[in-house]
Amino acid sequence: MTDTPRTILITGCSSGIGHHAAHGLKALGWRVFAAARKPADVDRLAEEGLEAVRLDYVDEESIAIAVDQVLAATGNRLEALFNNGGYAQAGALEDLETGHLRAQFETNLFGWHALTRRVIPIMRRQGHGRIVFCSSILGLVPALFRGAYVASKYAVEGYADTLRNELHDAGIKVVLIEPGPIRSNFRVAAIDNIHQTIAIDESIHSKAYRRDLSGRKDSHTSDPFRRGPDAVLKKLVRALDAANPRARYPVTIPAHIGATLKRVLPTRTMDRIVRRARRRPKSETS
Repeated sequence: MTDTPRTILITGCSSGIGHHAAHGLKALGWRVFAAARKPADVDRLAEEGLEAVRLDYVDEESIAIAVDQVLAATGNRLEALFNNGGYAQAGALEDLETGHLRAQFETNLFGWHALTRRVIPIMRRQGHGRIVFCSSILGLVPALFRGAYVASKYAVEGYADTLRNELHDAGIKVVLIEPGPIRSNFRVAAIDNIHQTIAIDESIHSKAYRRDLSGRKDSHTSDPFRRGPDAVLKKLVRALDAANPRARYPVTIPAHIGATLKRVLPTRTMDRIVRRARRRPKSETS
């Protein structure tokens, strides 16, 4: 037996789920390597007492350097990876240039793949490990005007399902966490992004955009269906500690309901629910 703490690399730690998870797991005895894209955020995380590394999902060199830094500090050990960093490209699909869709996948899927590929050989040598992906209920149930993000999360779901089976005999467990509405800066970033990438006034959907943006509440305000990032942390701890973790851990009541409806309802019925949900304000999902 050894009292050496388990090690985990968490991405997207500048705020929200990643930031809370990093501090939460450290408090539980994990040795946490908290990754962020911006150097200023890396410095801030270090000042908060975390072992911080810079990692940008669209820069494979930064991914390689970050992993090397972690391995140098741990003696080539890494018990877990939590792929969490990403962003939401909002907008109707017909309004999105191909480059916007490509950028969404570069961060939300291709970058995760590049990091995961570097971690798998480490875990194979150890004979054990956990790879956890922060997906979304939108990886199971679509939402209008969220097509790029939905597509990237659907891809993550398929990626993780395949990887889980490919690594079945390697002692490496692969888990999906599927948050619904979570209090964070995620919505604010999504709104900033849509203003930067969509010519709202020129779109055939301009009225719908304005209605949607004006009807959305701040993601930090009270909402009976929205949870704090601690709800994700609880599921992450289960995914890391369980001898045989579940393939999926939905987070929040809407996520559980959405996953259930997806399994039992015909596609046309689900389509009607998705369209109807679009007509009233709703919380941003992670």
